[in-house]
Amino acid sequence: MNTGRVYLVGGGPGDPGLLTVRGRQVLEQADVVVYDHLVSPRLLDGVPPAAERVYVGKEASAHTLCQDDINRLLVERARAGRTVVRLKGGDPYVFGRGGEEALALAEAGIPFEVVPGVTAGVGCAAYAGIPVTHRDISSAVAFVTGHESDATLRSSDASSLRSTSDKPDSALDWDALARWKGTLVFYMGVANLERICANLAAHGLAGDTPAAVIRWGTTARQQVVAATVATLPEAARAAGVRPPAITVVGEVVRLRDRLAWFEARPLFGRRIVVTRSRAQASDLSARLEALGAEVIEAPTIRIEPPLDPAPLREAVRDRASFAWILFTSASGVDAFFRTMGEEGLDARALAGIRIGAIGPATAARLAACGVRADLEPSRFTSRQVAEDLAATADLRGAAILLPRADIAPNTMVEDLEARGARVRSVVAYRTVLDPAGGEEVLRRLREGGLDWLTFTSSSTVRNFLAAVPAEAVRAAAVRIASIGPVTSATARDLGLAVTVEADPHTVPDLVEAILRSA
Repeated sequence: MNTGRVYLVGGGPGDPGLLTVRGRQVLEQADVVVYDHLVSPRLLDGVPPAAERVYVGKEASAHTLCQDDINRLLVERARAGRTVVRLKGGDPYVFGRGGEEALALAEAGIPFEVVPGVTAGVGCAAYAGIPVTHRDISSAVAFVTGHESDATLRSSDASSLRSTSDKPDSALDWDALARWKGTLVFYMGVANLERICANLAAHGLAGDTPAAVIRWGTTARQQVVAATVATLPEAARAAGVRPPAITVVGEVVRLRDRLAWFEARPLFGRRIVVTRSRAQASDLSARLEALGAEVIEAPTIRIEPPLDPAPLREAVRDRASFAWILFTSASGVDAFFRTMGEEGLDARALAGIRIGAIGPATAARLAACGVRADLEPSRFTSRQVAEDLAATADLRGAAILLPRADIAPNTMVEDLEARGARVRSVVAYRTVLDPAGGEEVLRRLREGGLDWLTFTSSSTVRNFLAAVPAEAVRAAAVRIASIGPVTSATARDLGLAVTVEADPHTVPDLVEAILRSA
């Protein structure tokens, strides 16, 4: 068997949007992903479902695997002919031990590629409103490990700064650091923050030098404590700062008061659960994250093909017999065009047939398939669809195809048939219960750690409550955002009080409703 290849990929400091294009590309072709503690779980969404996922996270007091075992794991999987992505927080070569892993691969004769990432010292500082360099303030930046042994950090003699850890050649020249004419960024130094600041001061750095500690930088959990070298340890202790965090020392910290853009976003710090299927959640999640929210994706449904594909296939073959095809979801569009492809057809096969799209997301998916919708109803209810359709054409005797979900209500069929249409409704896809994430949501509810639950269909409500008891939701007093009246009615019937409802009933308007009530 041919030897595989290993990619050492930097996943960035926390915000999944900071993954590079190249990083996303290699994740999409991975057979194995070996990932760390600080990697955003959202980055794994782009990994093929069949890929092996191996967690090797390291925390201060617990290592899932030691470094030698991780090296062996990478070599073994690659020798088995697999494409391996070693996904690391930040940048692989900046205090990420990526150099050690690359050497192990080189010595074993394994082909590898390094995909750099945004390192925490730059990314977290930027999200905290601190540029690590500024032409008028600081023309240099030094990245320093703060994770030295106690003996190293206590020593005031630069010549004796030798670590007793597993890095025998490690040393910090405190005299040089204290005299550094620029910005200092310490990684992994929260536990040793007091000693770091004391050593800098003991070697001549002014105690009133601005300094800041940034915890969970670039994420909605970001916490920033700004003070001075003399006061930062106590300020951080009072604020309860714990790892993961970086420390920035230098005059550039003074700019934070004017440049703190990330924490000024309207939903910063809000924790919002998105209950759509994984395939559908990305748009809503991205919109909420762009406004500063921490999104917890707890998919309650999984989109799967119909148990019997024959009715959809027959409808595709009979397409010319329909005056209209009405798509009620992007998933329905995907299923219909996938079946068309299996039949050797593309968008040209729909010439002469009028197409309706219920909602902008559905219309956008149609456009991506090369079809512009002839009808987008003014409101996204079955009655409005029937009224708008009847306003454009005589429905008496008109044949209409509805490719949709297996659990779709029959109201649209009834409303169209009441106006004389002949409707064929076929199952294009199934929505299957997916309780993934329910345990995490339940834990957060009990800890008071959630602000909003979002529901975009009745099925998301029902399936969510199959995994998380309604009593737990009520006890947590978490607010609920619904995409429309049908979804709201289902939520109320099942014992939940809806806080806001989107109007019109779209994902962007759902986000706007949350914003108005935030």
